[in-house]
Amino acid sequence: MVLKSMRKLTTNIVWLLAIIVMAGCSDKAPTSEVKKIASVEINEAKGDVKLDVFKSPTCQCCSRWVNYIDDKGFDAETHHPADINVVKRKFGIAPQYQSCHTGVSEEGYIFEGHIPTDVMQKFLAEKPKGALGLAVPGMPIGSPGMEMGDQYDDYDVILLNKDGSSSVYANIKH
Repeated sequence: MVLKSMRKLTTNIVWLLAIIVMAGCSDKAPTSEVKKIASVEINEAKGDVKLDVFKSPTCQCCSRWVNYIDDKGFDAETHHPADINVVKRKFGIAPQYQSCHTGVSEEGYIFEGHIPTDVMQKFLAEKPKGALGLAVPGMPIGSPGMEMGDQYDDYDVILLNKDGSSSVYANIKH
């Protein structure tokens, strides 16, 4: 009985922390306007893929995701727009697919949310016809940038198409 109560308390604490993190991600602190939309190029010498990432300046999980992708062969340039929702609307990311940050490649591909780099690299290699990009809606616990000890949610990476349709591109299971 005590163990069951402790598990419930731990789960509630984890959800509270997730809510606090999400609140930080919705910060609309005034910053410089988005000047550069995207710059992705593959640097043959280094193999880095350049990606513009639009996020709140106060969002810790977004910063952790940027550090994660930088460590995995991407080169992220971070931008802090005054209103991140303007960026999401501009790139056609429907509300049900949104997360706390948006990455954009030079080719115009969208990487919304806490997407693992191996999935992004596979997508960039395949370049699915008619694709807008990939999304991990919300903020799944255990996804890159959302690490919380040994807790993990299974989640889907969604393929977004320019025609508004979507499908599951990858299942992430822990």
